[in-house]
Amino acid sequence: MSSPQLHAFSRAMALALPALCLLCGQAQAAGEPIGTLPTVTVTGTPDNVTPPPGATPVGKASLATKLSATSDTASMLSDIPGLSLNGAGGVSSLPAINGLADDRLRIKVDGMDLIASCPNHMNPALSYIDPTNVGVLKVYAGITPVSAGGDSIGGSIVAESRAPEFAAPGQSAILKGEVGTFYRSNNNAQGANVSATYATDKFNISYNGSTAKADNYIAGGNFKTTTDTGRAGHTLPLDEVGSTAYETVNHSLGLAFKKDNHLFEAKVGIQDMPFQLYPNQRMDMLYNKQDSLNLRYLGQFDWGSLEARAYHENVDHYMDFGADKQFQYMTAPGMPMYTEGKTNGLSVKADVALTPQDLLRVGAEAQQYHLNDWWPPSGSGGMSPGTFWNIKDGERDRTALYTEWEARRSAQWMTLIGARVEQVKMDAGNAVGYNPAGGGFQGRDANAFNAQSHSSTDNNVDLTALAKYTANPIYDIEFGLAHKVRSPNVYERFPWSTWTMAAVMNNFVGDGNGYVGNLALKPEAANTLSATFDWHATDSTWGLTVTPFYTHVNDYIDAVQWNATTNAPATTLVTNGFSVLKYVNQSARLYGINVSGHMPLAKTSWGEFGFKGLLNYTKGTNQDTGDGLYNIMPLNAKLALTQKMGGWDNSAELVMVKAKDDVSTMRNEIKTPGYSLVNLRGSYSWKTVRLDFGVENLFDKFYDLTTGGAYAGQGKTMSISGIPYGIAVPGMGRSVYVGVNVKF
Repeated sequence: MSSPQLHAFSRAMALALPALCLLCGQAQAAGEPIGTLPTVTVTGTPDNVTPPPGATPVGKASLATKLSATSDTASMLSDIPGLSLNGAGGVSSLPAINGLADDRLRIKVDGMDLIASCPNHMNPALSYIDPTNVGVLKVYAGITPVSAGGDSIGGSIVAESRAPEFAAPGQSAILKGEVGTFYRSNNNAQGANVSATYATDKFNISYNGSTAKADNYIAGGNFKTTTDTGRAGHTLPLDEVGSTAYETVNHSLGLAFKKDNHLFEAKVGIQDMPFQLYPNQRMDMLYNKQDSLNLRYLGQFDWGSLEARAYHENVDHYMDFGADKQFQYMTAPGMPMYTEGKTNGLSVKADVALTPQDLLRVGAEAQQYHLNDWWPPSGSGGMSPGTFWNIKDGERDRTALYTEWEARRSAQWMTLIGARVEQVKMDAGNAVGYNPAGGGFQGRDANAFNAQSHSSTDNNVDLTALAKYTANPIYDIEFGLAHKVRSPNVYERFPWSTWTMAAVMNNFVGDGNGYVGNLALKPEAANTLSATFDWHATDSTWGLTVTPFYTHVNDYIDAVQWNATTNAPATTLVTNGFSVLKYVNQSARLYGINVSGHMPLAKTSWGEFGFKGLLNYTKGTNQDTGDGLYNIMPLNAKLALTQKMGGWDNSAELVMVKAKDDVSTMRNEIKTPGYSLVNLRGSYSWKTVRLDFGVENLFDKFYDLTTGGAYAGQGKTMSISGIPYGIAVPGMGRSVYVGVNVKF
């Protein structure tokens, strides 16, 4: 189905399904059947003996309530303690755990370690799975077991699509599906999703498809002083947040075979993203095509379980200036930038039940990643006559072995210790500028880069020790210590040009600055101490968790302002504007506390009322300079009053964020004021139909996104001073949303 057809389908569903809901409601009121699904016994598929401890899952009920409110899978993690979101494109925000974000986290999608193939990290791992296709979403935010970590220092996020179902032996085949649609008022966002499954007791074939499209969103008030975009005849109102529109289409086809305790799966995924514009980047994504093949075997044996996986991913990525950014620069019509990434991965892991109390996890992993990042010539000026190779034949290959022992010596104590050895090899070809004799020190920088060895080998060791003590049925404590290591990514090591125009195109943190890589970077090594105190009812009707943490990072990859003329650290710093920086190793410290809880309030004729709360605090400091770390979320809290009655499930949320005053002065990070927002959410469920609706930012309050970066959504973005400094990306104003999902 083409994109126009999908959009027409979405609009038709938006009109038809509410009417269907009304008919269902009338039928239910009259006591008539509403098309209940036949009862089918589904046999369980083999799974691990036990998953590694320490994960916080997003509950299925919580996932369901978010499907109509967002097209960004990462935003579905917003209720996880310690987790925040760094702003990016409409479907590609970057999660942060306790102040550590992006490649400092290990993010797995259906078991695949996916890598952002873009100098602005516009295609992060979670952007490749649509919210409507998520079956499991969980976060390791404290002490991450080595079996769930690796090449990361901040924690792990695991996203899995829906598991295959099978009919019970002797029963008829399963034939089922879902179809849904949504609409959001602020940015005219609309989309549709469809899934279908056919399964016998041994075979399953499933399809999931989705599309989403949105215009620019509107802030809660005016936030800029110009309507100019640099394009004749095209202006933006003072409250419109430029470069926030997007369009995306996702397809997934899965095959599964089950025989006794053995499961074989094959999944093919395709994403076609015509565009995703970025308000905090000087470029926009104007095309992204990803295709993946994921093969898996899972078997259960007398001694435990064995899982093997092989996967392949291709990414074709294109950037230039979107509709809200100036396109013509003298003789140059735009600045085309291409990226091609290829990833091959293999993993084998086993859970061995040594005794009823002892479980041994062992595993091996290998990944090969290849990247080309090139910018064809444009016009006859500084971006000519040849192709600029930002990274040519970039390689980042990983191999790893790990072992982990989980022991339960009594009903009170669980212990886990693990070790992981990982080797990361990196290399790249020679640098090439548009014109070796051109401006911006292209020749000098390319020659200096090419004169050095580009290859490196890092041998990293992770260690984890974790213990859980259950004092009684309502109280337990989990505490531990971890040593984690992460090697630099390709965009921290290989971009070579100090030329301002080239440097500002290498920026995956959205702060408006330019960045230069560093071949001499060492791996980051983090030591984390964390504990979780958990009070809860025996039936989980109420609960309170408190998690303090402390992390010290040696060789933390931060940045210093760079003087291109002397090719050395700047001695006079830019203090009120954008600059060019170079990545360097320094040291960092992060500490804080995360609190979450829930409790019932009352049972009345109006239903059951409850309360949920979340509070997070993180402090991050560069220990070498005393400067704040970039994009640290300040003290924040979320309180929610919930109400359930029959098919109704409603809530009123209060979101509060303190002013961000502790910032990175080296990067001239923008300070933001505190704010509070009110959101209303509701849903009603029939047996086969679910209706979701709500209002976000009920009072249309203006606020700045605390970790949204610098506004670069319109105008002359190629020039470092072409956009005004000091404007943060604002949040979305009031938005009403509605969505319907029908099962058949």
